[in-house]
Amino acid sequence: MNLEPVIGLEVHVQLATESKIFCGCPNAFGGEPNSRICAVCLGYPGTLPVLNRAAVDQAVRLSLSLDATINQRSVFARKNYFYPDLPKGYQISQFDLPLAEWGTLPLSDGSALSITRLHLEEDAGKLLHEMPGGGELPGESLVDFNRCGVPLLEIVTEPDLRSAGSAQDALQRLHQVLRFTGTSDGNMEEGSFRCDANVSLRPVGREAYGEKVEVKNLNSFRNVARSILHEIERQTLVLESGQLVVQETRSFDASNGTTASLRSKEEAHDYRYFPEPDLPPLLIDDARLQSLAGALPERPWARADRLRSEFGLTGDDAHLLTQSVELAEYFEEATKCLPENPLGIANWIKTEVLRELKRPDAPPAANWLAPAKLAGLVGMIDNGSLSGSGAKEVFAEIWESHEDPHRATERLGLAQVNDEGQLEAWLQQALKANRGPTEQLLAGEHRVVAFLVGQVMKLSQGSADPRWIRERLLEWSRANGAP
Repeated sequence: MNLEPVIGLEVHVQLATESKIFCGCPNAFGGEPNSRICAVCLGYPGTLPVLNRAAVDQAVRLSLSLDATINQRSVFARKNYFYPDLPKGYQISQFDLPLAEWGTLPLSDGSALSITRLHLEEDAGKLLHEMPGGGELPGESLVDFNRCGVPLLEIVTEPDLRSAGSAQDALQRLHQVLRFTGTSDGNMEEGSFRCDANVSLRPVGREAYGEKVEVKNLNSFRNVARSILHEIERQTLVLESGQLVVQETRSFDASNGTTASLRSKEEAHDYRYFPEPDLPPLLIDDARLQSLAGALPERPWARADRLRSEFGLTGDDAHLLTQSVELAEYFEEATKCLPENPLGIANWIKTEVLRELKRPDAPPAANWLAPAKLAGLVGMIDNGSLSGSGAKEVFAEIWESHEDPHRATERLGLAQVNDEGQLEAWLQQALKANRGPTEQLLAGEHRVVAFLVGQVMKLSQGSADPRWIRERLLEWSRANGAP
């Protein structure tokens, strides 16, 4: 049976605001359980929600960044369901009149994912299935309501995706947008960016969709891909055995890469949506919309295209340097100090800088080595005053100390020797000490050049210019009869 996967995503993004969406409680991760709550976010009788203007602005900015159409009149609704982490017994959300519709997310392969709707809602609390400190409490769970009322933007896509890899790419591209716009920190470990994947199969060529299965609360890009791959395999086996796929909601177990049934999949009518009586329609006037649109930053894919055209970067390098707005700005600031070598700057960022940023104790962007100092270091390599290996030693010294690279080079004794007399002496010493490779060079075997350059670098303790040594070796070999 030739089957085709059909995949759509539902992404929940916690918006970066100081307070919750309908009350003044702080919007911050963690804290003592049930310490960041009030009568409003717990839904006590007699309390009224008040919409957070900053949450609306952040949601509009993110929607505009995805080229969505903003509905200047949208309506909040009550989504009714009963679960221990939902104290009101309903969630304030949006249903038939959402904040925005029909956006587009460009993907890495040049295609685009259509976004059906983007709507505002409040987050629920969090169930804890073990005692504080790790002790299990059999048969019972604890609940922390701190997350109740945190502002969410739910992004629902069309079922346009056809592989686990494209779904992972879509989430990574969306995550880039969050970071570039500052609308969310996108921290998947803390739940700021959560994904549900809808997966179904159908025979190739058929237009009608198969029964979809929703995999809930995936919290890493890799696990999204793993869960979809498992569902494709599981549903294929079900259909090939002559059975029918059951529409349901499933959970993903990251420890073994499998999904398990949670409950039957609800339909919209199961939630008994009706307009929220305590909130008027949300109206966004032209002036507010234009102001938010005018303040949007450059989108990551547009910035990657510009870096390619302006600086001659490869597509992969441009994508790497735009994985965060901080990294893209770091690169551009450094190139202002060394405009003649943007590729050298890019190479140092994608190797040495990113290596430091991947460490568990990596500093925030404000404490990175100044872009001008990185440019100064690359410039010293370019002008021959510092070797590449010496520059790596200097970089390791100045990344945390922020010392000037010229002073660090002098202090460490790593300045590159440009005295041709001294360089020639080291070269001749290396040739005499390595008779075999020297004879091979004279016989025209140029593959030994790298070895001999390495020997000179050892003699000079890394202070010789390897490019000068290589050129001189070739010149010497030709002068001594090498073909």
